[in-house]
Amino acid sequence: MKIQPYVFFEGRCEEAIEFYRKTLGAEVTLMMRFKDNPEPPPPGTTPPGTENKIMHATVQIGESTVQMSDGRCQGSSKFSGFTLSIITQSEAEAERIFTALGDGGKVNMPLTKTFFSPRFGMLYDRFGVSWMVLVQ
Repeated sequence: MKIQPYVFFEGRCEEAIEFYRKTLGAEVTLMMRFKDNPEPPPPGTTPPGTENKIMHATVQIGESTVQMSDGRCQGSSKFSGFTLSIITQSEAEAERIFTALGDGGKVNMPLTKTFFSPRFGMLYDRFGVSWMVLVQ
């Protein structure tokens, strides 16, 4: 069994993928737009003008796979009740990733020394996704 996060960006998926490419070195391994669906959805199930939005993407970030979509393209994503955690091997890597993810976002807890890690911090990125960054 494998559990993979599936994150819906409600119309900002392509922007999010580009951001994660720059900040985390993400690589797209699969991408399908709504217009490429071999079985078009019933009329009225996707808003007009969304044919170029991302129906499904599989993104490799380090050793992890994250699936992404524009979802129903309703404009505002609401991420709550979970966080994505990045475990780094060095303080310098943690600092770089934390700073990059925090660009345009909101820091909840700055990177600091804790009893369980030499560097640990929490933030929301510019899309509202919650992240924890720590050094193993």
